Amino acid sequence: MALAVFFGCTFVAFGPALSLFILTIAVDPLKVIILVAGSFFWLVSVLLSSLIWFISVQISNKNDANLQYGLLIFGAAVSVLLQETFRYAYYRLLKKADEGLATISEDGRSPISIQQMAYVSGFSFGIISGVFSVINILADAIGPGIVGVHGDSQYYFLTSAFLTMAIVFLHTFWGIVFFAACEKRKPLHIIGVVLSHLVASGLTFLNPMYEASLIPIYIITLGMALWAFVAAGGNYQNIRKCLACAR
Repeated sequence: MALAVFFGCTFVAFGPALSLFILTIAVDPLKVIILVAGSFFWLVSVLLSSLIWFISVQISNKNDANLQYGLLIFGAAVSVLLQETFRYAYYRLLKKADEGLATISEDGRSPISIQQMAYVSGFSFGIISGVFSVINILADAIGPGIVGVHGDSQYYFLTSAFLTMAIVFLHTFWGIVFFAACEKRKPLHIIGVVLSHLVASGLTFLNPMYEASLIPIYIITLGMALWAFVAAGGNYQNIRKCLACAR
């Protein structure tokens, strides 16, 4: 049973991401490099936010439970802000790299578009974020023990898996919208990405009331998917052409 839960939750959390990686990223070495570099940027942002949270805990009153909970929320907010700051730094780096690739190419064009860079960089943030958020949970799923024996929710592993899948997609959509906003110089769109990231992160504090956190997060995911589609240049005509090709 434990192995079934482990593999089931693993495929729920990372199955769609694995499919996207195989079909859209693994075939292009340049995209793989962007993916690895983006994961490194995310790791550095989390390292810095963890350091800030750790220092704040050490200098505070550890016996004050309310204060410690407040510091946890503070740490999550700092982490979101640092992730978005490093997303912008990565955008600037990729922009410079794109100009360099265009300079050395024979036809004067970059071999990869800024929209593709946005997608891969957002995906890299999402996949490494998902791995770090659920890896310990999946390790516990192997056992020993059974969830719910002491009155806890029996859906802990499953909801964590669905939450991880949403986070992977959210980061991908945030990356697309963020890069498009930087390209078109739309600061309000950047603020929208940051705010939606803060809201999605804050909703996780409602757990274990999973229906109060998971449903709104998936609503945000759907909204960001539509926003990313439009930001990437999508429209109704594109959908019709796609459906026509599928037939």
